[in-house]
Amino acid sequence: MTSGEFELIARYFKPLASADAPAFGLGDDAAVFSPPENKDLVMTKDALVAGVHFFADDAPDLVARKAVRVNISDLAAMGAMPYGYLLALAIPKEMKNIDDWVSKFARGLAQDQEKFNWSLIGGDTVSTTGPLSLSVTAIGTVERGCALKRAGAQAGDQIYVSGSLGDSALGLAFLKGEIEGEGAALIKRYQIPEPRTELGAKLFGIATAAMDISDGLAGDLGHICEQSDLGAIIYENSLPLSKAAGKVLERYCAYKDLIWRGGDDYELLFTAPVDQEKSIEQLAVELDLRITNIGHMTVEKDLIIVDKAGKNRMFDKQGYQHF
Repeated sequence: MTSGEFELIARYFKPLASADAPAFGLGDDAAVFSPPENKDLVMTKDALVAGVHFFADDAPDLVARKAVRVNISDLAAMGAMPYGYLLALAIPKEMKNIDDWVSKFARGLAQDQEKFNWSLIGGDTVSTTGPLSLSVTAIGTVERGCALKRAGAQAGDQIYVSGSLGDSALGLAFLKGEIEGEGAALIKRYQIPEPRTELGAKLFGIATAAMDISDGLAGDLGHICEQSDLGAIIYENSLPLSKAAGKVLERYCAYKDLIWRGGDDYELLFTAPVDQEKSIEQLAVELDLRITNIGHMTVEKDLIIVDKAGKNRMFDKQGYQHF
């Protein structure tokens, strides 16, 4: 027999919450906490739906870890470190072995709670006649007045990205059966993104604008351009690729535009003045993280991707949208 709502909460989610403030062991109607001294709170919320953000038969622990990490990536984009999260989980009524699924899901949450040093502080668990859905509200902290924003880029600022681009979109193509071969590393990037929390926390005073790449480089850079009232030029040859992605694109060159159009990279995209170049190089060494200069901001409000021949490869700067 499947456990009831309160049994599920007590068995699987209560152990993820502190017995003290702010969660009080999930025994009250809400959490109560005060921001740490001289800190600002940063809050974000992302919802994930089976069939849209993950496959319905994905392993529960992977679903949990992706839900957590896409939210932590939003915190990182504003320079914040994780503090705690609230979780809403809607489980299909017809799901079989609900206890087993929730148990594995909770294990995934616990794994990333330890990694990111935060904990569950509240939420809700309900049934649904629709697909499995979950929503995480993430709370982070940043030094007072030091949150990074999308607005603030200046003409002439250099554009940087962390890590590599296109891996997640190519991993999804493998999962859909569109691409054949060895794709384990790329699939992992799709299923378990790596939020750049350490980088985000060190960008205040260096970056003039920042955000994470969730809907594709072109679409997300378009948001910085819009918020900063500028345009941008990026160079195709400068876009960073992983070895795994490079090998795939040698065989499937038609997928090359996924480097700037594909979503779910969760790398940090930021702008910085030219005189911050050495500071950024030092950050890359300190964090053992690839940080690549891919172009610059312009007064002209066009977004241009220049290929080897000097032609604009940008046909559609719009990133992924649900509607």
